[in-house]
Amino acid sequence: MPDDSPPIVRQTAVRAKHAASLIVLRYDNNEPHMLMGMRGAKHRFMPNRLVFPGGRVDPADLKAPFATALSPSAEHGLRKNSNAKLAVGLAAAAARELLEETGLSLGEPPRLDVLSYLARAVTPPGLPIRFNARFFVVEERFVSGDIGGDGELDGLRFYGMAEAMALELALPTRRVLERLTMWLALPEGKRNEHSPTPVLLRDRGWIME
Repeated sequence: MPDDSPPIVRQTAVRAKHAASLIVLRYDNNEPHMLMGMRGAKHRFMPNRLVFPGGRVDPADLKAPFATALSPSAEHGLRKNSNAKLAVGLAAAAARELLEETGLSLGEPPRLDVLSYLARAVTPPGLPIRFNARFFVVEERFVSGDIGGDGELDGLRFYGMAEAMALELALPTRRVLERLTMWLALPEGKRNEHSPTPVLLRDRGWIME
């Protein structure tokens, strides 16, 4: 007797691509402000969402020159889920994306020692586009140039923490801002200690690695 049941379609698991985002931070009236912009409607990943400058790691990032090496604390955190080459490539990608998307520069070649490693976020399985994204923080005083960029992010400007959190943010962006608030509340000397790194997994929330 013929089997009329529909064939079983097995979906191929999508591997999360390495990516990096950079939070440029400044204070106005004692409130942290972050440089953010809106992704256009045609973006496949997080369209019409307010985000930090960033994107996936390109092969060239793994060989890109840099003026100063990663700080020991940033490299320690990154190496928990990468090798030495990828750790530098992630930071190089953050610097490159910052320049491309905002017109701001960490130098040519970029300084990497001014980057603090804040957190990692992994897009849940089952989605067609997935990223293993690392989030860095840099103070505005370490960047140069005028805000402009390639037009990938609309309305680039600094958002105050209260203003940003009142908006309809994507969950990962909101969680990263919450983590940034916790990080900024630490004494400055403790922010970059060799401490566990927060990792955001949608189905499990934050875990520490």
